Amino acid sequence: MGAPSTDTNNFDFYDPDGYVEGPPHEVFEQLRASEPVVWHPMPTDGEHRGDGYWAVLRHHDVVEVSKHPKVFSAELGGVVLEDLDPSSLAAMRNMLLAMDPPRHIDHRRNVSPKFRVRVIAAMEERIRQICREIMDRAAALQAERGEVDFVHDVAAHLPAQVIGELMGLPVEDWPRIHALAERNSGGQDPDINPDAGEANSGSSASIEMAMYAIEHANRRRQEPVRDDLTSLLLESEVDGRPMNDVEFGSFFVQLVTAGNDTTRTMLSSGLHAFLDHPEQMAAVRADLTLLPGAIEEVLRWANPLHYFRRTTTEATEIGGVAIAAGQKVGLMYTSANRDEEVFEDPHRFDITRDPNPHLSFGVAQHFCLGAHLARLEGRVFFEELFGRFGAIEQRGPALRQRSNLNNSLKALPVALSS
Repeated sequence: MGAPSTDTNNFDFYDPDGYVEGPPHEVFEQLRASEPVVWHPMPTDGEHRGDGYWAVLRHHDVVEVSKHPKVFSAELGGVVLEDLDPSSLAAMRNMLLAMDPPRHIDHRRNVSPKFRVRVIAAMEERIRQICREIMDRAAALQAERGEVDFVHDVAAHLPAQVIGELMGLPVEDWPRIHALAERNSGGQDPDINPDAGEANSGSSASIEMAMYAIEHANRRRQEPVRDDLTSLLLESEVDGRPMNDVEFGSFFVQLVTAGNDTTRTMLSSGLHAFLDHPEQMAAVRADLTLLPGAIEEVLRWANPLHYFRRTTTEATEIGGVAIAAGQKVGLMYTSANRDEEVFEDPHRFDITRDPNPHLSFGVAQHFCLGAHLARLEGRVFFEELFGRFGAIEQRGPALRQRSNLNNSLKALPVALSS
């Protein structure tokens, strides 16, 4: 096996502080050319736990790793780079994103009917109604304050309400669940999670959310079956038996956290990209049929997740680099989505880009279950936003979340006018 290299231009792209000013695209570009599968060490103190990992930077290699779950396991060590404590790892293994075949196939089959194209398409009018209510609230806040924080005052409300309705959660619980989802995905940022900097930071929010889900499941088992995801999951089978409340809790944490965080990121980062490229926003305003392609470019340009981890189950190789059994592999989506071998002029934001084989929804067996829903939410949201507000002006710097995992904004002050 070749000796691991630590020459990454002196940039620690594991350190969450390195993403506060934006993703390290220049470093990734240099490494794709010189060392596209590179060993990166991990400090062992505080929040940094583990000896190191192989960062996979090219689009082709990320796809190839994703297609071979028997060799590159999501379940063995989980999907984050840190070494989780046994209880946290056990909980993660009950999430769809951290399951290997055949468990992944069996569990996905349980919930996939609710996310099929025709089922999601039937939700358009309800999503449009929710978006119009959001725009009404945003207009009221604008009149009261003179500006709004687009991340939390506007974008965050759509996924919170859609997921709440899909799961059949009591309306009065939505704010609490949304706050827990933000703490869960913002575990490395002290502005979001007070425990940031500690090992496995953010796990307390996951535990609290799972406990809520267990109570919710217990309550719903006493009630008539409804046409929602909660009933669908509680009636599903796991390993030939009904799903228990603990398993439901883990499923719930993934569905709710992912549904909230990734969609909020797509919407807020999308507007930020439009504001930075006003000619492209003008083009979309003039022709809303450009929105589906624009949403895909937003997802490529500002992918919600920087990476997911895999762990090798045997000695193998990636891109000609030998990898030992039991080593961590980071699938670096932020790099793969700017791979110059796949995307022409990859650092250009181009809403007409075609083809656009971005990896922001994952690939192969772990392709995002909610992709159709996210695309629908994005299209309808921007249709309603641009239809309601003729001018949108940024009023201050966009603030990025401190995270090496979540590629998110935590503030985007804007002024909205009709």
